[in-house]
Amino acid sequence: MPVAVEARNLTKRFGQFVAVDDLTLEVEEGEVFGFLGSNGAGKSTAIRMLCGLLAPSSGSARVNGIDVVRDPERVKRRIGYMSQRFSLYEDLTVLQNLRFFGGVYGLDGATLDERIAWATRMAALEGKEDLLTSELPGGWKQRLALASSVLHRPGVLFLDEPTGGVDPISRRRFWALIDELSGSGVTVFVTTHYLDEAEHCDRLALIHAGRLVALGTVSHLKQVFAGRAVLEVTCPRVVEALQRLEQEAWVLETSVFGTRIHLVVQDAGEGRRRGILVLEASGNLPATVELIVPSLEDVFIHHIEQESPAH
Repeated sequence: MPVAVEARNLTKRFGQFVAVDDLTLEVEEGEVFGFLGSNGAGKSTAIRMLCGLLAPSSGSARVNGIDVVRDPERVKRRIGYMSQRFSLYEDLTVLQNLRFFGGVYGLDGATLDERIAWATRMAALEGKEDLLTSELPGGWKQRLALASSVLHRPGVLFLDEPTGGVDPISRRRFWALIDELSGSGVTVFVTTHYLDEAEHCDRLALIHAGRLVALGTVSHLKQVFAGRAVLEVTCPRVVEALQRLEQEAWVLETSVFGTRIHLVVQDAGEGRRRGILVLEASGNLPATVELIVPSLEDVFIHHIEQESPAH
């Protein structure tokens, strides 16, 4: 597939602080590409460089074949961009916001009317055109912001934490819109820290402390546990259990998930048997040790822990 977005050794420094460190990746046309990381990992800085909004300290990037360093203004005209905070005018109506952003993108006359009609249908905002944006629920604002960013039919759409602060139902509807846009050939580059959303992406890049730590499909990323097993432990005293289990040679990795512990072991049956013995010996009962399918969160924590000793 043709490449829609590419970065080569892309780096951004703010004084001594390195926000994005030597990022290299490619995104294919029509792909839903997820950029996954915790808050402060460098996701927004990277996406702003790719959009031509922030000059990199070193490295290069191209979007739809356009060099973002040499011609950032041309990049901005060819992409759609939805920032973390909805770029909407609260004192304008839905229709007035759409007309304003359509004008920014150079649309007018019948073309603008046709695109607004399409956008309101796509975002399920028909009948809401005369409502003040300030009066819209968060999920509607989200859909309006998306509609505003794709009025000009961009080939590449950048979404920076687009579902922050909205309810789960609105998030689900929003991802249905993303799938619809991708199906029409739009390349969608989306940053998120919601692991359930990341499962919707064709491929994922995991970023930690500004560095790319893993890249691939969800199923490919989960292969990091191939040949090993993930066990979930429940017991009354979680911290005590974690401290004891970390000392066991047969335990390869440990992590805490709320009130549960996940263990990575070589053999599931032997791991379950030994785990119960450790918990029984310390009187940490009732307890269970069960084999589970590793989640994307398990994968993410594994890569962060592998990366952390080097940084």
